[in-house]
Formats: sequence, structure tokens, C-alpha cells
Amino acid sequence: MPGFNMMFKQIIYSGLALILLHLLTACTASQPKNTQNICAIFREKDDWLEYTQDTYEKWGVPIHVQMAIMHQESRFVADAQPPRPYILGFIPWFRNSSAYGYPQAQDSTWDWYLDEAGSWSADRDDFADASDFIGWYCTVSHNSLGISKWDTAKQYLAYHEGHTGYKRKSYKKKPWLLKVSKKVARKAQTYNQQLKACREELGSSGWFFW
Repeated sequence: MPGFNMMFKQIIYSGLALILLHLLTACTASQPKNTQNICAIFREKDDWLEYTQDTYEKWGVPIHVQMAIMHQESRFVADAQPPRPYILGFIPWFRNSSAYGYPQAQDSTWDWYLDEAGSWSADRDDFADASDFIGWYCTVSHNSLGISKWDTAKQYLAYHEGHTGYKRKSYKKKPWLLKVSKKVARKAQTYNQQLKACREELGSSGWFFW
């Protein structure tokens, strides 16, 4: 019964494919329920606090700055990507950017990070790696451009435009980006105030320098 055997194999393969897809989907970390409150984020994702603290101790980039940049870039969606354009309104086309993951780092920038500071196994959809990447990038911005690691607005401009673009002041031709950078700075300030209120509850005493 060759026809039956072939059909049986197809059912088995389809079942295995569905199981694999389910496992891969389950491995993707879920977005925090409340992205507007950093205390709520860390209560839900308790290991994220440890990861951002590690980044702060390693690179000196404050936790609220890290989290504000990541909030703007991906809203803490692990596999975030730029929207895919459509031709004629219904034909999917290639994305305009290779940005991916929590930090929305492009392929070339991520490769640079891996060569300079990252682990060979680092992934953009891994929160700990994304936090370390942001700490590293802001440190490069500080060393090469003189931007304070606490200046969220300028750090974000360098993050978005790249170091060469920042040097050329390309952001001055983008009023919308200047507004976004101020929004990110306000988010960082809000996160900072929230952290002050819940630092003892989260066991973060002595971790920050206000």
C-alpha cells in the first residue's frame, strides 16, 4: 500500500513540523504586560533587573537609559523587525532594514559588536545580550563623541543615526527624530523616578547612583 504509506509519512512530517514550530514559538520571550512602568517590568521579568545591573556595572550606562532606548526601539518585543513593505498593497516585499530584536541592531552593527565585545553566541532576541549591546554602543558613543552615558537624548541620537551621522549632525535635518529623542529622554526620567520608588522592594539598594 504505497499510497497509504506516503500519506502516513506526510501526516507524521506535518505533525513534527507543527511541534517544532510550537517549540520555537514558545522559546520566544513574551513582551512585558506593562511596558510603561519599569517596576512592573522587573517584577514580571525578574532576571531582567540582574541583566541590566550587570550592564551598568560593566559599561556604566544607567539602567533607566538602557531600558528607555530599548522601549523606543522594540517595546521589549524579542523578535521585533521593521514593517515589511507591500507592492500594490498586497505583495510582500523585502524589509528596508536588517534591524532585529530587542535593540533593533542592524546586521553590520551587531557584527561589529560581536567582534569588539560580544560573545560568539550572543543574539539580538536575547534580553541579556541586547542590554549588553546597548551598554557597549553607548560607551563607544561616549568615548568617540564625548556623549555622557547619562544623556539619554544625545545617546539616542547617536544610536539612531550612527556615530558618523551624529558627527555630521544629520539629526538636525530630522525634526521628528529630535522629538523622538526628547521622548526617549522623558521615558528614561520616568523610569528613573519609578526605580527610586521600588528599589528597596526589588532589592536594588546600593545598585544605583542617583
